[in-house]
Amino acid sequence: MVVRSIMNKLEQAQQTYQTFPDRFQSLILSTVSPEGIPNASFAPFVRDADKNFYIYVSGLSTHTQNLHANPIASILLIEDEAQTTQIFARQRLTLDCTATLLDRESEDWTQIADRFSDRFGEIVGVLRGLADFRIFQLTPTGGRFAIGFGAAYQIDPENLDRLTHIKG
Repeated sequence: MVVRSIMNKLEQAQQTYQTFPDRFQSLILSTVSPEGIPNASFAPFVRDADKNFYIYVSGLSTHTQNLHANPIASILLIEDEAQTTQIFARQRLTLDCTATLLDRESEDWTQIADRFSDRFGEIVGVLRGLADFRIFQLTPTGGRFAIGFGAAYQIDPENLDRLTHIKG
């Protein structure tokens, strides 16, 4: 009976994990400068079927400059404080990522920019006209998903669909 309960909790966590990013339009982005100075920011995003996140950001921003110098980033999706029942146990997904700049002249860039337009509307048309805006692909390499006390899971770097319960 205990094994069945553990399996049910893992299955429930898996289901919640699969749809959790769909609840958000933006992510919290953590980057590091060449001098090792951390920077936290945010960016609207779109995703693809392979679980890559794409951000459309100004070349003038600190996080964009950091990604050019150091293509390692962390992203965080976190439950709204107003929605949580326990502030110390907010649901959250943290992903370690590698950033790749998309070539503005590529078909991939155009397809992703179109997805931004579909999701965020007319403002993206304005951004497309600004030469300093860039699209980065953030490819997850692992991470953690927490849904409450005693309910934290490691994301398998070999299979981003698989969670493993983290035990104290």
